[in-house]
Amino acid sequence: MKKTRAPKLSSLRDPLPTAAMPVARAARPVRVAGAPRPVRAEAVSTDNVDEQRVYHLTHISNLSAILKDGRLLANGALTARPAVDISAPATRDLRRVAHVSGDGRSVAEYVPFFLSPNATVWESVRAEAADPRLALDAHGSEAFDFVMLVSTVKKINDGIAARAAAETAQDADAATEPAPFVSSVVAVTNGDAAGALTRFGATPATAERMLQTLRAEADGAMMLEAELLVPDAVPMDLITLIGVCNDNVRATVRGILKASSYKPKVAVYPPWFHTSADPQ
Repeated sequence: MKKTRAPKLSSLRDPLPTAAMPVARAARPVRVAGAPRPVRAEAVSTDNVDEQRVYHLTHISNLSAILKDGRLLANGALTARPAVDISAPATRDLRRVAHVSGDGRSVAEYVPFFLSPNATVWESVRAEAADPRLALDAHGSEAFDFVMLVSTVKKINDGIAARAAAETAQDADAATEPAPFVSSVVAVTNGDAAGALTRFGATPATAERMLQTLRAEADGAMMLEAELLVPDAVPMDLITLIGVCNDNVRATVRGILKASSYKPKVAVYPPWFHTSADPQ
């Protein structure tokens, strides 16, 4: 009978399995009749969504009023329309009647953020493409006329928690009647928040899972449609960065900031303002 040559060993690793050396299988534990089945440990995600950046788009003409007010207001809380409003009237109507799943509040009662600087609605603006959500009117705005107000999930959540704690302390000595329900957490969507088929993560656990799912998606398509929704308002001190297209816009923004107590970093990042069809 022909002898089988033993595989050559490496000093740094175990030998690879061969036909002459089958892979060793771990012995299955013996199960005693009547004993409860072992519980499998669920896989724990190692994805830290806290550092996920979020992006709020606004026209540079709106920046002074935002800084004067000290916060970004939800559409439903605005007493006057922005100087430049790119949302179509039909879009605003849809967001007023759409409700955040599990919350009961209107989408219009939340401040929207993109989860990507290449979000599809922003791509429509910078590519000057038709989009039913947009109303690019007589202002004739170009992509470089806009700025990106940037924060992170952690910064937003920490700010909401601090606000909720302050309101709880303030209300402790107030009226004896229970206050109406007000959401104190962000919601995350897997698409346009006014879309009929859009799913919401509107609790801390479901919002985190939704973010993990979006970040793990292979082609990233849903990330370009998704939104992070912040209830009521976002104080400007939670905005850590203002992204602009070029040096001229940065100088203009810095001039606007001089009259304000808020001093976020202003950074030039052209890729955020170029259509994906442009050569990079």
